[in-house]
Amino acid sequence: MEKLTTITATGVPLRRSNVDTDQIIPAVFLKRVTRTGFDDALFYAWRRDPNFVLNQPEYRDGKILVAGPDFGIGSSREHAVWALHDYGFRVVIASRFADIFYGNTAKNGVLAAIMPQESIELIWKMLEEEPGRQMTVDLETRTVTIDDVVLPFEVNDYVRWRLMNGYDDIDLTLQHEDDIAAYERMRAEKFPFKPKTLPAVTEEAETVESAREPEAVEWAGPLADR
Repeated sequence: MEKLTTITATGVPLRRSNVDTDQIIPAVFLKRVTRTGFDDALFYAWRRDPNFVLNQPEYRDGKILVAGPDFGIGSSREHAVWALHDYGFRVVIASRFADIFYGNTAKNGVLAAIMPQESIELIWKMLEEEPGRQMTVDLETRTVTIDDVVLPFEVNDYVRWRLMNGYDDIDLTLQHEDDIAAYERMRAEKFPFKPKTLPAVTEEAETVESAREPEAVEWAGPLADR
């Protein structure tokens, strides 16, 4: 998983509260057997509206989503975070997140930053005054900066540590690879009659590019333009 320490990018104001995971990615897309390529499903129903914020050219390169309270409620589908990440979002800012969604973000390279609703309202205002405005999210200082405005955000210490080091669950497990190998050798010697554990196969990390990058030729543009 890629590390996340500081990101400067276009902020996207999503003035909607109680956004559930079915709105983030409808259940029909959960039939896919891979964990990548969900960018076209993100906010599928809303993106059919030409006036939806992600269909505005000023926000199409956004990587920081600023949403209303209770973001990610509903079912526990991990696909909701995959869709956000595949589309290019590395940060979601809101005043409250559903617990399971919050846990899924940390495991998949997306920061769920918690800020007071008053701060969210100020960010919305600034982003809408100047569409396409850049903002900086700094995990080390736990701050969001827009021009000369600096606002603090909350993030769990463990989540912050994982994101800054780029650790997903597999990375954390592999930190104990020597101990696991030693246990398996002992197990094979002491209990030879038990089935043997197959060795782990380490594959090269695959970089998932945003669907909005120029090299992603399969991107056909927002659904509203098709």
